[in-house]
Amino acid sequence: MAHRHIGAACAAMTALGALVLTALPQAAAAAPPVPANGPSAARTLGADAPSTAVLRALRRDLGLTDAQARARLENEAEAGTRAGRLQIALGRRFAGAWVSGMTSADLTVATTDAADKSAIEAGGAKAAVVRTPLADLKAAKAKLDSVTTGTTALKAPVRYVDVRTNRVTVQATSRTAANSLIAAAGVDRKLVKVKVSADRPRALYDIRGGDAYYIEDIARCSVGFAVTKGAQQGFASAGHCGKAGDTTTGFNMVAQGTFQASVFPGHDMSWVGVNSDWTATSAVKGEGGQDVQVAGSAQALIGAAICRSGSTSGWHCGIIQQHDTSVTYAEGTVDGVTRTTVCAEPGDSGGPYVSGTQAQGVTSGGSGDCTSGGTTFYQPINPVLSTYGLVLKTSAAQTETPGTPVDPSSSWASGRVYDVGAQVTYAGVTYQCLQSHQAQGALQPSAAPALWQRA
Repeated sequence: MAHRHIGAACAAMTALGALVLTALPQAAAAAPPVPANGPSAARTLGADAPSTAVLRALRRDLGLTDAQARARLENEAEAGTRAGRLQIALGRRFAGAWVSGMTSADLTVATTDAADKSAIEAGGAKAAVVRTPLADLKAAKAKLDSVTTGTTALKAPVRYVDVRTNRVTVQATSRTAANSLIAAAGVDRKLVKVKVSADRPRALYDIRGGDAYYIEDIARCSVGFAVTKGAQQGFASAGHCGKAGDTTTGFNMVAQGTFQASVFPGHDMSWVGVNSDWTATSAVKGEGGQDVQVAGSAQALIGAAICRSGSTSGWHCGIIQQHDTSVTYAEGTVDGVTRTTVCAEPGDSGGPYVSGTQAQGVTSGGSGDCTSGGTTFYQPINPVLSTYGLVLKTSAAQTETPGTPVDPSSSWASGRVYDVGAQVTYAGVTYQCLQSHQAQGALQPSAAPALWQRA
């Protein structure tokens, strides 16, 4: 049973560990550079002006100086844009991208063709030549997920593509359990790495992101990110925190709102519509209660620093380990979550993850705690926004109605979620998306080279 309650369920949570809750084509190689007089990716994404709360937590949790923390955030913002350009250029040969080093100064892009090395290096990244393209690894993981049911799932609870090893990792309680899963899926054993671990992720049950809220007066979770849907204000959180129709009260025990929609398992997403006593803000509760402002939702790369806020354990930081992970909890399997080294505890479920100023996701589950350390998983925020038609509340001003093209000749629209490679027209020009994000009125394609390039 999911651990929503913060009283009697406490002992069970402690016992189980916790669900917190050829060469490049000429056209591609010659992709237009960022205009010399245009904004840098770091400035576009707000990474050039981090809050003191983010800097303080990066010093504490990653052992960085202020200068290193600032450099890391700017490097990760710039790397995301370069990685997006190279992913589009490589196409089927692309095998993943990640950052590394104390300040994320090194961007690595993997390809299945050694002839791409010079073009990758010219694009500002190190080249890794590997055997299997990312698309094939994702297909292998999908096969593993398709046969992961019942007790088999609980014996092999975590599955993800590890782009750094160019393999699919299966985390299982024994090698026998992992081998049985691989055989049942009919996946080439050479594509899979087995990691044996006793960890069994569980749900961390128990309008500023990170503040507590209570469900039906019997369970506690954490606010994720403030959102709007038309005139309705609210917030995104984890699906395992409550079901559609459940009522909530805020951190101050004042009537707050109602779950409008919720999915768990499968995904771990929900959103709560609040009453007129509550106002959506772009703030997330940081270290010492200081506000961290959210400026957008550009997805960070593997290896990037990330911080989380929760109503139990507060503000903690770590590293993004894997995207698109599948994890099996006692209640069922959740697909498409991101695995991190950030710690969390029961009651942190639903709380926000932020990289710099960019929203990343809401706490789903994990194992360990903030004393001994652990692994956590978050539900990425962009799919939540897209699924429910929500608009993230940000510190950047909207210049037009969300979801409405700015003119009849444009297919780009504020409020829509775009993935890497997506094409839009804006003011008669075709652009390609470089980083997955929800479009904002202040960041039209022509003004955001960190997010878009001319096709």
